[in-house]
Amino acid sequence: MKPDFESDNRTAWIDLLRVVACALVVLAHCCDSFVGAFDTDRVAFISGAAIGSLTRPSVPLFVLMTAILLLPLKPDTTLTGFYKKRIGRIMPPLIFWSIALPVLFFIYYRYINPATLNPTIDVASYTPGNLLQKIWLMVFNFNFDTVPLWYLYMLVGLYLIMPVLNSWLVSASKKDVRTVLYIWGFTLFIPYLKLLAPHVGYQGNFGSMEILGACDWNQYGTFYYLTGFIGYLILAYYMRTWQIKWSNAKAAAICIPMFIAGYAITFCGFVKIQDFFPGDYSYLEVIWYFTGVNVFMMTFPVLLLCSRIKMQPKQWLTKLASLTFGIYLCHFIFIYSSFDLYNALDIAPVFKILAMAVTCFTAAVALTWLLSLTKFTRKFIA
Repeated sequence: MKPDFESDNRTAWIDLLRVVACALVVLAHCCDSFVGAFDTDRVAFISGAAIGSLTRPSVPLFVLMTAILLLPLKPDTTLTGFYKKRIGRIMPPLIFWSIALPVLFFIYYRYINPATLNPTIDVASYTPGNLLQKIWLMVFNFNFDTVPLWYLYMLVGLYLIMPVLNSWLVSASKKDVRTVLYIWGFTLFIPYLKLLAPHVGYQGNFGSMEILGACDWNQYGTFYYLTGFIGYLILAYYMRTWQIKWSNAKAAAICIPMFIAGYAITFCGFVKIQDFFPGDYSYLEVIWYFTGVNVFMMTFPVLLLCSRIKMQPKQWLTKLASLTFGIYLCHFIFIYSSFDLYNALDIAPVFKILAMAVTCFTAAVALTWLLSLTKFTRKFIA
């Protein structure tokens, strides 16, 4: 049985995958405060690392679904028309939540719970001056209170390149697309080559430890233009255009071990890299990169196996899937308030994380649903 990227069934399994990916994002952020314990609470750290590692396919799945739904672009699509529709849809939520989230965090830590025991929170930093600074500095980047919005900045970049990429894809042969995917596949190893290089004698250039031509005055190394999330766009197009026609048995035999191996590398690598660099947490996220080979090994099986699920569209699932963008945008404030709610309980960190995830997801669904009821507020979640 081949993957289903064309029929009405596609709507059903993509709805399911959107909800799963969104739930994984919420679960991932619920792990942050426990991972942030590091050596001060080893059980909390391991619990957060174990569950957090399981959630890494979340963002790549969103990118893949975006490409499945949009690529190839309709023949009558113009560049300006595409930008106006897609980027124009992103800007109101980006601006609104860049303001709303810092305000909500300020109110919570200033007036509701200034005595939080969350190790990742500096309550003293929540001042009116810092609040205003966080809001106006959104023109440069996201901040701690708006961490999930990094995805919107990145998504705008994907939208900018998508029409250009589409022009090549629709004329490229299967062999050409596959060749580019092989090159992108190599770039998935680059983060680990950077980790390895100093251990085999590489001392960098003029203080920079970048590799393959990148340095302090040039961040555009050899594979810069074929690395990152763009590979997931190409992969989704490839899988939709030249569908992988494995039997279900073959797909399961390949995908299940691949996912298990990817998870083992992700979890064990995340824990071990802290042991290799004690007290230096700057390398910790490398194993969790969304564009690392181990995360790809978890993401590809989920997409392929989910695309083979035969199910009819369900109204409740379609409605919930339509709320996932809003859930993603608003859930972050619930992460930290629910941590304070459950962290005081005398239960294992694993159960705290799961309880937080259920609470946050439910609260975010409720808020997003409320915002969807009026035309004015709907633009901030759609």
